[in-house]
Amino acid sequence: MSLVKTFASRSGRPFYGWAVVAVATLAAFFSGPGQSYVFSVFVDPIIRDTGLGRVEVSTLYALGTAVSAVMVVVVARLVDRFGARVMLAAIGIGLGAACFGMSFAAGPLLLFFGFAALRALGQGSLPVTANMLAARWFVKRRGRAVAVVALGIAASNAVLPPATQALIGTFGWRGAYLALGTLVVAVLVPLALLIVRDRPEDVGLYPDGAQAPPAEKPQASDGAFDGSEETGPRGLVMLSVDFWLLALPVAAAPFIVTALVFHQISVLGEVGIEPATAASAFVPFAVAAAASTVVAGFLADRFGPRTPLFASLALLLAALSVLGFAHSVALVVLYAAALGAASGFQSVASGATWAHFYGREKLGRVQGPATMVMISGAAVAPLPLAAIYQASGSYALGLVVMGAIPLVCFVLALLFDPERAVRATTA
Repeated sequence: MSLVKTFASRSGRPFYGWAVVAVATLAAFFSGPGQSYVFSVFVDPIIRDTGLGRVEVSTLYALGTAVSAVMVVVVARLVDRFGARVMLAAIGIGLGAACFGMSFAAGPLLLFFGFAALRALGQGSLPVTANMLAARWFVKRRGRAVAVVALGIAASNAVLPPATQALIGTFGWRGAYLALGTLVVAVLVPLALLIVRDRPEDVGLYPDGAQAPPAEKPQASDGAFDGSEETGPRGLVMLSVDFWLLALPVAAAPFIVTALVFHQISVLGEVGIEPATAASAFVPFAVAAAASTVVAGFLADRFGPRTPLFASLALLLAALSVLGFAHSVALVVLYAAALGAASGFQSVASGATWAHFYGREKLGRVQGPATMVMISGAAVAPLPLAAIYQASGSYALGLVVMGAIPLVCFVLALLFDPERAVRATTA
């Protein structure tokens, strides 16, 4: 018997799944080098050093994001095949290598490969693997476990941009990438190999630390899979109508939040808000996102993941409604808090939804495509709002159009039938 199995199976100790979730949370934290909030710190130094224009760098970054959207499907399937432990270590090594490669990138081609690797491994692969890992170790407390993992992203958002800025000021942008890559490999990879195990059954436990295996059939009330069923999604889940009835609502918040945050200074400027005030709106956004993530975890456990999903859609509509009249600092704070809360609720809904309705086995077959839809939507999100603004000279029409998205997605989520969805993907 291994040391981990011996330690995990001892009575009287806290459930070992929380140690696994801690590493998953750290993995979410270290996704930062592939996330936009860290990349934003590198943009100007890269432009100054390489001589490329802002449009060129932005285009290369967008193309890299497209690669991430496709890659996440492959990685989720590999997690099904090889397990999250092996994949977390492999992704950590790959992300470290991508950071090292970026430190030597000079021309457009090398920058594209660097952006693609960072986005594919950081933005897509680490978060989806971390969420799948938490979803497999927990059933009744899955919402809370996924919420803890989501807090890793929130902590990364708060800590890594200023830390990266300090690294750039000391070592330059290339040295900063070397430091980030070293940190990811040195910390994440050993912890993944030493602590993580793919499933509680691997160390003689059951999900949530229960004394017996969970039920294998969906609950009649919510269509939720409780546990370790041997069957799972098969075939192309994207051909199922019910997949889209859930995937599109789950992707609504990343789409709207990305579009609004990307154009935030300009959108708020249209209603008379100074750039400094508009930039400071990220503070209430981050606070509300973290707080709502914790609340969403409990709601998902108590009522199922569609409850935080519906809350996210309602908050998106509220944020868009306030934005049109945000002529004061107080209203800007209210708008940012509503938008941040919507993002927090969505992060838990996204992490808990797919295992809840489709089961723990072969989870990558459905969570991978769902994450691809989410990333793809976020990648193109700024374009429609920019196009409407360019055509009309105002953001007003674009905000009205965006306001229709939560309403439509609310109806789509109501139409989702859990039992029909499972039948369609296991037949």
